[in-house]
Amino acid sequence: MMSDTELSRRVFLSALAGAPLALGWAPLADKSNLPTVPKRVVKAFLAPGKMPNGLQAVDDGLWILDQEDPNKVHKVRYEDGSVLAEIQTESIHGSGITYGDGALWIASTYSLKTLKVDPATGETLAAFDTPGCGLVRWGKPTRPSGAHGLEWVAGRYWIVVPPSETIYLVEPASGKVMRSIPAPGVRPHGLAWDNGFLWCVESNDRAIYKLDPRDGRLLAKVQLAMTDPEPHGMSMHRGVIWYCDAASRWVCRLVSP
Repeated sequence: MMSDTELSRRVFLSALAGAPLALGWAPLADKSNLPTVPKRVVKAFLAPGKMPNGLQAVDDGLWILDQEDPNKVHKVRYEDGSVLAEIQTESIHGSGITYGDGALWIASTYSLKTLKVDPATGETLAAFDTPGCGLVRWGKPTRPSGAHGLEWVAGRYWIVVPPSETIYLVEPASGKVMRSIPAPGVRPHGLAWDNGFLWCVESNDRAIYKLDPRDGRLLAKVQLAMTDPEPHGMSMHRGVIWYCDAASRWVCRLVSP
């Protein structure tokens, strides 16, 4: 187990590594002037875990990461949320999940790691330091934290890290950052890929933003109502955005109004 001094040094070096990428970002576009994509929230089902915080759509179901420690992952049916599979992982306070190269990739937020996990057993196959870890700029943080959402695209994965307010493109075999773009706020969460564009949740805004992955430019948004479940994990299946709320346990989909 690391001492407090060792942990503090590690967090400092991680944040320092992410700083040149995060500091100096050009100001984001005025969010209030973005085109709004009209959507209606449909509460599909309650997640099987107590705190659904990460979501990944695959052809035969939804992977849901439960944030209650130590984190379990459930695979459920789209139709009714019934459980197809359950695995126990080593993730701590996890906030994001994706699937690629035959494995699950999980943001273990409080261990400051990104885990490659066997989807059949939950075994950790590899672990990488998450870039940009540190203290978030919302709430009253008492400890450093790592990543939230992940999304596998063309053999690499995007990972969004709230402390640095940055979305990184990572080479999975080494964990090396290839490049980065600004996140759409201080509390970014779930990620999804949509025909060459990224969607990213900003939980404090209760909005989902469409971004240009080349530079992070904001292109449009889906604005949720205060009465809707709060967006945390998010994914896309056959053109439909799905999201989950760790507080209420609702898994929702967005449909035309």
